[in-house]
Amino acid sequence: MSAISKQYMTEAEYLALERDSEIKHEYYHGEIFAMSGASRKHNLITANTIGIFHNQLRKNPCELYASDMRIRVSSTGLYTYPDISVACGEVEIISDELDTLLNPTLIVEVLSPSTESYDRGTKFQHYRTLDSLQEYVLISQDSARIESFTRQPGGTWVLREAVGLEAAIDLTSIQCTLALADVYEKITLPDEPMLPPPPSNG
Repeated sequence: MSAISKQYMTEAEYLALERDSEIKHEYYHGEIFAMSGASRKHNLITANTIGIFHNQLRKNPCELYASDMRIRVSSTGLYTYPDISVACGEVEIISDELDTLLNPTLIVEVLSPSTESYDRGTKFQHYRTLDSLQEYVLISQDSARIESFTRQPGGTWVLREAVGLEAAIDLTSIQCTLALADVYEKITLPDEPMLPPPPSNG
C-alpha cells in the first residue's frame, strides 16, 4: 500500500473522508493509504470463516465483525480494517457512527500476496500494542494453513498452526474451532509443496 497524499490530514478529517469514500483507507501519522480490493478466494475464505464464527458465537457474549469495522490502535494511532475481528466483554467503540473498535479480543487476516509481509510484520507490531488483543490469526489463501499467535503472560506470543484440510485449530481466546475443510470450502488449492529434506550429516 502506498500513501495517496503527502498532505497532512487530522484524524477527524480522515474519518469524515472515510465515511464518504467508496474505498477503504488506512490512516497513520497524518497520511492515508488506499487498501487494495480482495480476490475471489480471499472473499470466500473470509465469508466461510465468518459463517463458522457466527454459528459458534451465537449464544456467546462476544461480538463478531466483518471487514467494515474499523479498528483504531490507540497507542500508535493506526486506523485499519482487519478481515475479521471479535470483541468480548465490554465493547469499546468510538465516534458517533459507532464504526471504530478499540478493544478487539481476536483479529483475523486472510493473507494476500501484496499484503502478507505487512500483515506478518509491521501490522502485527501495531496489533500487539492492543492490551485487549489475545489472539492473532493468519489464514493462507494459497494453501490449507492457519496460524494462530496467542498472547502469553508476560507479553510473549506463542505460534500454533494447523496444516491440511483434515486439520483443525482451537482459538482459545474466543473458544471457537476452525476446521480447515470448512474454512476452505469451495476453494481449489494447489498441491501442497513438499518441504526440502533435512541436510545430510555426511
